[in-house]
Amino acid sequence: MSDPILSIAQVDKVYNPGSARAVHAVQALDMEVAAGEIVALLGSSGCGKTSTLRMIAGFEEVSAGTIMLNGRAIHRLPPAKRGVAMAFEGYSLYPPLTVRENIAFALKSSRFKREEVSRRVEEVADILELSDVLDRYPAAISGGQQQRASLGRALIRDADLHLLDEPMGQLEPRLRALLRGRIKHFIKERGLTAILVTHDQTEANALADRIAVMEGGCLQQFASPAELKDQPANLFTGTFIGEPPMNVLPARATAADGEVRLRLQDGTELRYAEADFAPGVHARIASCDRVTLGVRPHAVHLTGAGAPARVVANQWLGDQSHIVADFAGDTLVMVEHDRQPVSHGDEIAVTIQAKDLHLFDAETGAALMHGGGQA
Repeated sequence: MSDPILSIAQVDKVYNPGSARAVHAVQALDMEVAAGEIVALLGSSGCGKTSTLRMIAGFEEVSAGTIMLNGRAIHRLPPAKRGVAMAFEGYSLYPPLTVRENIAFALKSSRFKREEVSRRVEEVADILELSDVLDRYPAAISGGQQQRASLGRALIRDADLHLLDEPMGQLEPRLRALLRGRIKHFIKERGLTAILVTHDQTEANALADRIAVMEGGCLQQFASPAELKDQPANLFTGTFIGEPPMNVLPARATAADGEVRLRLQDGTELRYAEADFAPGVHARIASCDRVTLGVRPHAVHLTGAGAPARVVANQWLGDQSHIVADFAGDTLVMVEHDRQPVSHGDEIAVTIQAKDLHLFDAETGAALMHGGGQA
């Protein structure tokens, strides 16, 4: 990565420090963002992503650590001095101003001529489907339109960093899908740097170059969408990323006679040739004894011969069959792209190939192996 425009080093956020109600919302966060990059902070409610964004913006104090933006330490500066533009989840529009005036307000202190300001406002409004409400007041437009106006006010600004807090949470799915592409093109075309907070994996995958997965105030993994899915650093990331979620099964691992064997909790054994694994991987697996096997639903296949399972449900979702089965004393979900003529109670056989295996340490959750190679 080129020299980062944003560096977050050992940043902590503790609410109510020193009291019985103290909450360690962000813990020792280290993260760097390159100029022109779009980064998503992804996680469930309470994971620390919004606290991180607000510390960058200056709306929350940093309990410890430093934040550098474009070569300046900004973590002690007031928000107006940071060179940051932010779109709030709660809109924060000025009620006495029209939508046009709200969006243009971000350029109030600029030296642009009135014609240039008007051109920029109309360009952003067109992208965000706001052209027909520019002369209305916030109270006269919908919540989704207010959210888009807040987003437009942030995007129109010239800033070192653009922060987007759940910027499309109030939009209906069709419009959200349309705007994701437009917003990404707008950001990339202008070389802007942006950090997006979201709990929506689809949004994160569609917009971000890299995704920071957070849980319990800790950064779990910071990587590209493809790497998060194919090479999760730990069990949490593996199960959090992907829809439907990764299947996980407890297993005992052994390596003998040129085979790697994964014995599942009901005694079912999955057997693989040692040659299916990179050198040294099978020994590492066997040394852990107890592992957690992970496999994506799209990588579980119905076959004529394989490990036995019993169908619990089969749902056709218009372009995919989602089959849920009892397997090895646990539940297994598989996704097939064609309709499958199986129903509740049917006996089936499933195959999981070595190239689709993810193995995690049963105690720590750390990744041991992905697809036969070292994690």
